[in-house]
Amino acid sequence: MTDLASPAPASLGAARDLLSATPVIDGHNDLPWALRQAGSGDPALVDIAAPVPFTQTDLPRLAAGGVGAQFWSVYVPAELQGEAAVATTLEQIDLVHRLIGRHRDALELALTAADVERIMASGKVASLIGAEGGHSIGCSLGVLRAMHALGVRYMTLTHNRNVPWADSATDDPAHGGLTDFGREVVAEMQRIGMLVDLSHVSADTMSDVLDVATVPVIFSHSSARAVTDHPRNVPDEILGRLAGNGGVAMATFVPGFISAACREWERAAAAETQRRGLDYRDFSTRAQLDDWVRDHPMPRSTVADVADHVEHMRDVAGLDHVGIGGDFDGTGELPDGLKDVSCYPALFAELLDRGWTQAECGKLASGNILRVMRDAVDGASAQQ
Repeated sequence: MTDLASPAPASLGAARDLLSATPVIDGHNDLPWALRQAGSGDPALVDIAAPVPFTQTDLPRLAAGGVGAQFWSVYVPAELQGEAAVATTLEQIDLVHRLIGRHRDALELALTAADVERIMASGKVASLIGAEGGHSIGCSLGVLRAMHALGVRYMTLTHNRNVPWADSATDDPAHGGLTDFGREVVAEMQRIGMLVDLSHVSADTMSDVLDVATVPVIFSHSSARAVTDHPRNVPDEILGRLAGNGGVAMATFVPGFISAACREWERAAAAETQRRGLDYRDFSTRAQLDDWVRDHPMPRSTVADVADHVEHMRDVAGLDHVGIGGDFDGTGELPDGLKDVSCYPALFAELLDRGWTQAECGKLASGNILRVMRDAVDGASAQQ
């Protein structure tokens, strides 16, 4: 019996050929934290050159998925603050460097768009680093600059909780967007050439950043709020401003962000968490819902759901302002047909079937984020 979620073989073959010529540059992958959480001693010693059963990512599956470059997230929980957040983020940066060092035949650190293009041409996966959550700098511009020196090329201004200088999408508003110090953070990031990532921030924070941004910004893993009403998604008003800014919004695969039915399930799960006296924003508490989830399984989402978001983002922001940020290993559930990093061809097959050209798919896969990376560095040079 044919899986209705599966693309036609001809489209899938065309998508694989497309990604062989124009590989995916994915905006967000949480493999470093997944390795740390596995509790297997030194996480940098996990052999990702072989299939890893407890992750959605390893080198064979990256190759099968046509991934040429990956922003590795050096996420740490928002519950960590101050020195603990800074130290743990540094450990995650160290983990990425050590993974790259252990797999030199397949991975190479990339700091610029030129690095990405050179490394992809060599057949390796260009490895970029993105910090997830402004709590990781401990309210210090010096720490921000030090992380940039260690290779961090974007920072998400918040995670699931507010920081002292910016509001999160999933916390009660405290600042009405950015504070004055938050504007200093944004200015310093753009001065040194670090991309400002607006995934996870409130709509007011998004708007405040776009008011002061002098170079393009990104959303490393967010989809369209008009399609699925989730606070982690990007409102049309903000998508409409991306063309003027030159930025890119990278569509994600998280079911609650791309499917209305999954979003409703998530609301019910959050209500149950609250009933039990827990905080749904804290990922560590969600395992305590296992009994409820067994009785109330999440509805299924599909590749088509993701494609609907990509097309809406293209229609509102423009073709030059969309990308892909799957959030693999940052979510336990994934759409049918997108179970791991080997599955990007399924999404591009869906888009080809909808009439996208190879050139249009190439911009989505990598062309747009490469342009933004170049523009960010050019903008930084102009401010020196």
